[in-house]
Amino acid sequence: MADSDLRDAFREEASVGEDSILSTRGIEAFTRKVTTTASHLAGHGADAPGNPYHNAMGKMQKQLARPGMQRRMFSMARTTPTDLVRSKFSTAEIQSRALSYLSDDMLQNIPEDENAYSLFQGFQASFPELTDGGGKRHRRRPSRGRKMIEEAPGHASSPQHLHKLKKGMSTLMHELEMLGIRKNMASSEIREVDIKIANLAGMRRIILDRLANLEQEESSLEHDIINMEGRIEVAQALVDEAESIAAASAAPTDEDDLVTDQDVDEFMSKSVYEKIPSASNTPTKKRHKNMRRKSMPVLHEHFDPGFNIREIKAHTEQITAIDFDVPFGTMVSASLDDTIKVWDLNAGRCIGSLEGHTASVRSLQVEDNILVTGSADATVRLWDLSKSHYDPQGSRFGRDDEEEDDGIAFENPDDHMVDPPEGSMADCPLFTLQAHMDEITALHLRGDVLVSGSSDKTLRQWDLNKGRCVQTLDVMWAAAQASASLGSGEATWRQTSRQASGAADFVGALQVFESALACGTADGMVRLWDLRSGQVHRSLVGHTGPVTCLQFDDVHIVTGSLDRSIRIWDLRTGSIFDAYAYDNPITSMMFDTRRIVSAAGEDVIKVYDKMESRQWDCGAGITESEDGRTPAIVEHVRVKDGYAVEGRRDGLVGVWSC
Repeated sequence: MADSDLRDAFREEASVGEDSILSTRGIEAFTRKVTTTASHLAGHGADAPGNPYHNAMGKMQKQLARPGMQRRMFSMARTTPTDLVRSKFSTAEIQSRALSYLSDDMLQNIPEDENAYSLFQGFQASFPELTDGGGKRHRRRPSRGRKMIEEAPGHASSPQHLHKLKKGMSTLMHELEMLGIRKNMASSEIREVDIKIANLAGMRRIILDRLANLEQEESSLEHDIINMEGRIEVAQALVDEAESIAAASAAPTDEDDLVTDQDVDEFMSKSVYEKIPSASNTPTKKRHKNMRRKSMPVLHEHFDPGFNIREIKAHTEQITAIDFDVPFGTMVSASLDDTIKVWDLNAGRCIGSLEGHTASVRSLQVEDNILVTGSADATVRLWDLSKSHYDPQGSRFGRDDEEEDDGIAFENPDDHMVDPPEGSMADCPLFTLQAHMDEITALHLRGDVLVSGSSDKTLRQWDLNKGRCVQTLDVMWAAAQASASLGSGEATWRQTSRQASGAADFVGALQVFESALACGTADGMVRLWDLRSGQVHRSLVGHTGPVTCLQFDDVHIVTGSLDRSIRIWDLRTGSIFDAYAYDNPITSMMFDTRRIVSAAGEDVIKVYDKMESRQWDCGAGITESEDGRTPAIVEHVRVKDGYAVEGRRDGLVGVWSC
């Protein structure tokens, strides 16, 4: 009977849900369960008043009937065993266990330590004041042993004196041991730091390779975008032409009002008609459109200064002019071998050669996709480099599968130079500007305004929209006018104190910005022109040799001369702001936001860091001197955002990070 009652009680308890234990029915079921269990254990003799078990269970039942006890019991039933154990710990013990806990993964991956000293020894050596048994702060006294001997008592033969000496000796030996431990610990830390630096250097190389691949993909995508823009432009031109033809055919025409070529011949005299330039001599009306890059490379910014990025065997003779658009972009070089070559700096490959000039090119400029070249044949030519048919990245975008892929950009740079396909630059020429009477020695393009300087002692301003000369500036006449107006010989043409060599150009350098023009000539003068009036409004006097290069910004103008100096002028006052002297004549110079680079008749590039105010050398003269080789002299140098390109007398082109 008792067994059946027990089973019925458990069955009734099992029928109650887990969430209903706090209800009234749950409490009653729990009470019946306890009572049934006590009755079963006590048996029929449980009614005896002297039974201690019966009395204990009765008291427990009374205790369980209290609401406070019931709440505590139900709260304990919901508590996990871990919380029950933690509740027995004090706050300090819980904190100690939390700090000293180590997961199984950490215990399995314990690194091997070859250190001969234990952790306690290292701690004792690093913090002796915390390990002092007496609690006194530890103070190092280098002359403690000597001081103990000097302050010893008079009885040197006493045992106490010997004991003190031995104690002092042990103290000094302990300090020496601690110092040795600290020294070895410092040495171990240095080795660990070296290992970390080596690991970081390896990670840096991996990320640099990743960045180089990303920029290569970016360059290929930019080339595809330019091709697509060109195709859209051609399609739009065809649509406009078709619409104009359709409109013209729909309009009625009056045949009586038409003038034939025969009427023109009869109307104009033969002599005048023959003097009109023919169609072959007039500039070809090709639209030139500047296409700026939508992204800029940043890989060179992570190279160390003086790092040799690339070296190209560009020409067989001395390089006469060189320029590029952006780092790892397109470079154009000209040489005394009468060739003009276009290069892909990202792959170090030749895109093609530009043909048209009948003599060597003395000056050139790359502005986005537009190239301007000035030659010894007294002509200025404009080219659109985006019209090249050769894809330096080897992209197959927009091509048929049957077409041959001429891309060679991803071949091994250590192989022999691969010639570009013929006719790759056939559509690049835009038009030719003819007005000068002697070789072109300097030019500068800014927007649609082009200014060129020639050995015929004139400067000419060109309108690229119309393709003709709009203004001619005579340098000798301007010098004479300045002399007459000032009444002194300060601004007149003068022979420099340093005799100019036969290679010195009359117009050595020039730069234009809107209506402002700066020009450096063979007399060492730097003249600032106003193109609106065609007059010289300021002359900078200081150089004692022909000016070969110049560049200005909104505050300063920097000039280089054959007098072996580079001078920085203040445009607001016309005075010299700073000057630097070198051992050889300056043949080329350029600056960016941080540095001024120049070619000073040596096998290195001279770099002046404006931020740190220091001079340093960069180039093959430093790297190849260690191998016992002597590189050629640097003749021309260009720099943009720390990416420098140099052209040497032996036809080599070096690319450096500075």
